[in-house]
Amino acid sequence: MGVSGGEPVGVPGPPRTALAIDAGNSKTDVALVDASGRVLGTSRGGGFRPQAEGGAAAAVAGLARLVSEAAAGALPVDHVHACLANADLPVEEERLTAEIEKCGWGRTVTVVNDTFALLRAGLPDGSPPEGVAVVCGTGINCCGMTPDGRTARFHSFGRISGDWGGGAHLAGEALWWAARASDGRGEPSALARALPAHFGLSGMPQLIEALHLGDLAPARRHELVPLLFDVAAAGDAVARAIVARQAEEVVTMARTALARLDLLGVRVPVVLGGSVLAARHAVLHEDVLKGLARCAPLAEPVVVTAPPVLGAALLALDRLGVGPAAAGCAGLRRRWA
Repeated sequence: MGVSGGEPVGVPGPPRTALAIDAGNSKTDVALVDASGRVLGTSRGGGFRPQAEGGAAAAVAGLARLVSEAAAGALPVDHVHACLANADLPVEEERLTAEIEKCGWGRTVTVVNDTFALLRAGLPDGSPPEGVAVVCGTGINCCGMTPDGRTARFHSFGRISGDWGGGAHLAGEALWWAARASDGRGEPSALARALPAHFGLSGMPQLIEALHLGDLAPARRHELVPLLFDVAAAGDAVARAIVARQAEEVVTMARTALARLDLLGVRVPVVLGGSVLAARHAVLHEDVLKGLARCAPLAEPVVVTAPPVLGAALLALDRLGVGPAAAGCAGLRRRWA
């Protein structure tokens, strides 16, 4: 029997595999997948924050346990596709790529911002990559792309880059307005009662002290976001205004990205995801849909509720050369439906 490249002719080689990494501000998912769309292993860990963890090298080192757990010894893979939060600048993508390459997890490595995982998850598998995605989870960000490779990006560094919104910001807004409603500096609001009551406290002074003294862990602030939406849905004017401001920001980011890519007059998906948008809170969701209809009437809103690692895995299969309408993509979507 003849041989080619060390493999017997006519005998299939080992299945092609890839590591898909989606690392957001609050959690990280890693999946080992093959070209047929099978998920061979998964793992989950905490958020990915290179700036807070001592730089790219330390942050990537923090991924090692998750990669080892998901891959279970099946390294190196053919490709690593890492969709990472806080990879906002080309230099950050370059540094993170270099650190992942040093780890030897895959023969090739691609690093992109995690918004591109959401965008890929929301795009049809049989269509060219064209559309815009807005992620509103712990933070907020947006990206867009066209089939000719053009992209639209935002820095997403917080207030210094003009950002407004996301779960952490909304929790802070709810606390700020509730505190002022409680002590008379601001408008009356049901937030002043609902927020402390959630923690079994009698009022805002007690909640403020508990947060200041550390009796309530800072991480528990995220519990305030669903309360904000509940109070807004009940008709509270202050809460309603906060939610309206968040919707305005989502629409503004989408409209700006569409305009940069000359897509305002084109029928394309606007993908909405992240924990805040995926929850489809009625007031926020309706405000976003109305805003998009006004400024981008041809936009087709798509809410993605699947975990963003689906998008990272689809991008990995794209890189392996799997056809966009192949069974592998459908298999991944079934896995994370």
